[in-house]
Amino acid sequence: MHKTVGYLTSALVFGVLFKSGRALADGRSEPWQMWFQEAASPTMERIVEFHNLLFVMEVGIVVLVLAIMGYIIIKFNAKSNPVPSKTTHNTLLEVIWTAVPVVILITIAVPSLKLLYYADAIQDAEMTLKVTGNQWFWSYTYPDNGDIKFDSVIIPTEELKKGQPRLLSVDNEVVLPVQTNIRLLLTSNDVIHNWAVPSLGLKLDTTPGRTNETWVSINKEGSYYGMCSELCGVNHGFMPIHIRAVSKSDFVAWTKMAKKKFAANENNESRAIQVVNAAAATR
Repeated sequence: MHKTVGYLTSALVFGVLFKSGRALADGRSEPWQMWFQEAASPTMERIVEFHNLLFVMEVGIVVLVLAIMGYIIIKFNAKSNPVPSKTTHNTLLEVIWTAVPVVILITIAVPSLKLLYYADAIQDAEMTLKVTGNQWFWSYTYPDNGDIKFDSVIIPTEELKKGQPRLLSVDNEVVLPVQTNIRLLLTSNDVIHNWAVPSLGLKLDTTPGRTNETWVSINKEGSYYGMCSELCGVNHGFMPIHIRAVSKSDFVAWTKMAKKKFAANENNESRAIQVVNAAAATR
């Protein structure tokens, strides 16, 4: 059914949505892009399928209402119908316009609740990543991989290298293995932030004094980008997220390197604050 809905949706939007050759290919949006980024996780695939179902239903409702309005305008205008009907009640019609919305809402509610439960329930987690929001950068901890800890802050525009997207590149990206169920623990040190990566179907608040939980499994290797999606202060727009998904063997190699790289990084937080302030000065 989902495939049929997907094909129907594609037919409905063909000729309206245009994508460039690079669009959706590297885990971030492109200029003038319409539609979603390419789904790169099971959760995002289900979000797109649910969206397609809603889209078809919405288009059907709009077409039906327009057809009824057109029929009424033509059939029951003063010229075509000089003697109007005095009917005040129609039991069958009232049953129909009560029952049909109920059926539509049930059709929406069932897959919606299934999707919410699927996104919320941790799928036999194989590892854990802890995400901590700060004003204004992210801190990451790998408790199952030697307790690796590091800060991830935006790269100022003047320091960008070729190929690095502006306002999305960071000094230390998150490295995660593909085809792995990863538990995500999200919290904050100061105010409410929101850790959001659209292509992975991730968007959850990081709240001070509380740990929120979700999960992700990345389908294929590549880079996936996101941003803080909760207005958290003056530098809210300078909290990018860069996830680099690698093979499981490459992830093991990275953890060995990362343990050495971040082991003695005692001044990481002060450096992060300096970089964030420098980035803000260039906006």
